[in-house]
Amino acid sequence: MRVRKLEIENFRGITEGRVVFQQHTLLVGGNNIGKSTVCEALEVVLGPERLYRRPVIDEHDFSHGDYLGDEGGPREIRVRAVLTDLSDEQLRRFFQHVRRWDDEALSFIDEEPDSLQSADGDGIVWALPVIFIGRYDREEDDFIGDTFFDHPLPGFDELDEDERASLGAGRAQFSRAHKRLCGFIFLRALRTGSRALSLQRGSLLDTILRLGGEGAAEMWRDALGALQDLDPAIGEIEQLKVIRENIRTRLGKFVNLAPGEDSAAFFASDLTREHLREVVRLFVATQPSNHSVPFAKQGTGSINLLVFALLTIIADLKEDQSVIFVMEEPEIALPPHTQRRVTKYVVQQMGQSIVTSHSPYVIEQFDPENVVILSRDGDTVSGAPIDTASVKPKTYRTQRRQFAEAILSRAVFVLEGQTEMVTVHAVSSALERFRDDYSHVDLTGVTLFNAGNDREVPRYAPIFKALGKRVYGMRDKLNAPDAADATENIKSFDEFWESSETGIEQILVKQVPTRVLRSFLDEVVRRDDYPSSHPYVADQVADGDLAELAAKVLKARKGDAFGFGYTGTLIEQCETEAELPAFIRDALLIINEQLQDQPELILDDDTSAPTADAAEPEE
Repeated sequence: MRVRKLEIENFRGITEGRVVFQQHTLLVGGNNIGKSTVCEALEVVLGPERLYRRPVIDEHDFSHGDYLGDEGGPREIRVRAVLTDLSDEQLRRFFQHVRRWDDEALSFIDEEPDSLQSADGDGIVWALPVIFIGRYDREEDDFIGDTFFDHPLPGFDELDEDERASLGAGRAQFSRAHKRLCGFIFLRALRTGSRALSLQRGSLLDTILRLGGEGAAEMWRDALGALQDLDPAIGEIEQLKVIRENIRTRLGKFVNLAPGEDSAAFFASDLTREHLREVVRLFVATQPSNHSVPFAKQGTGSINLLVFALLTIIADLKEDQSVIFVMEEPEIALPPHTQRRVTKYVVQQMGQSIVTSHSPYVIEQFDPENVVILSRDGDTVSGAPIDTASVKPKTYRTQRRQFAEAILSRAVFVLEGQTEMVTVHAVSSALERFRDDYSHVDLTGVTLFNAGNDREVPRYAPIFKALGKRVYGMRDKLNAPDAADATENIKSFDEFWESSETGIEQILVKQVPTRVLRSFLDEVVRRDDYPSSHPYVADQVADGDLAELAAKVLKARKGDAFGFGYTGTLIEQCETEAELPAFIRDALLIINEQLQDQPELILDDDTSAPTADAAEPEE
């Protein structure tokens, strides 16, 4: 089973939203775009342990906090999910509620005229629609919510409030047992609470205990008995024995106690299973200390991996079920190689994975057809897989790391080579020094993309447009005209600059003052790596010869590790904005102005802060 489509109404920061999922889906988008809200919506409609919370929803779960309409009637949160790829067991359990689904059109065929004629056509499958409905109950002065099988109800939207007073309005409940059959697992980004690895109801350890088979009742009975029969008992501690005897003696003056020393005693707990759920904690010993401590005392990265490991145990215990594994920002406190390993495991082992991330090491594990770009227009959010007609798999694989960084960006600046990238970075750093109203490309969310050569630059414009990015391009003058497809691709750039020079070195030496060139040569000639084939003696080189010599020096060091430092050194000699090479400077100023007109929000994705318990991973 997997989630194919999700529709959201009036939940958190989303008044209206629609997201389409693949078998494995990477959700990407800027801060405050709604990634966390989409994950929370999935948990609301599919999470079996969500109903352990009271209330299931609250004021802050409603869009803008408005849980009452203009006329005082309750507003409803609605989260609809369409589940496809049902197993034989799921089809047997839900046969009364499944409907025929057109997976290409992303709609139920019974909603279309003449639907019976296409009931067995290509791409038509059985799907299970479910819906979560939540609202404020005036009579109880509380918030209520539950999940139901979703079927079209004739005239439902025309019913008045009294007729719709029953939350499901005639729908059958999609129970906790039904949700467990779906195999939904949610690894949250926030893991600050203490509940996750306790034995409280709905915690990870409780879920593992329940899925491990019969015998939970006997386990609790045996655990309580063992605590009661501790030998020596906790009450036998010398200091406690003195206190116990004093209490028994004094209390006996006022209360008719049972005979014997056991009429007053100390125990390790209340000797109820509910109290054990609260106090039992997992201890873990890790290297190099090898000393067991409560899990919460471990490092953040270790805690995250421990939580992940327990979730994989839950997935394994679900046996033949196809697990829906939702994971928020797995990169938190994990080194790159561990991020890759965790993500690779999820993609390979889970029936469906839905992941949000800001890490290129996570993103590079997903193929382009599995990337879903979220976009927002006011309070409306939408997301669908990218158009792979523009993003060729081979191109994506060969440039996987660069693409992963570009996916996270607000805009992409495509350049023809590494030297150009270093130059643009250096000029941007200089502009940041000279202008208070300028932000470095790194700070405005621009990814510099190395196309490899000047003729490759245009091919990436439609690719990044398909990713929903603003895209800019820059290259040197060509020795021969572009092919027709390259000319067409250039139209996809938001801005495109082609130099009047055939090399970056000519741009640099012709567009900076003589003073800068001489200062540059004075600086680099003292280096051990200075190219000896182009000697420079300051009082023997006329000003008119500086540009030619500087170009030769830059070109001699182009393509090696030292060359990148030479380009940056030349830009560092510029003392004013006017001294910077105008071709690159002016392009960066245009990009900066356009992106400042669309400032990036830096708020968290959630519109309300979750409680400690709500921050725990759940099954």
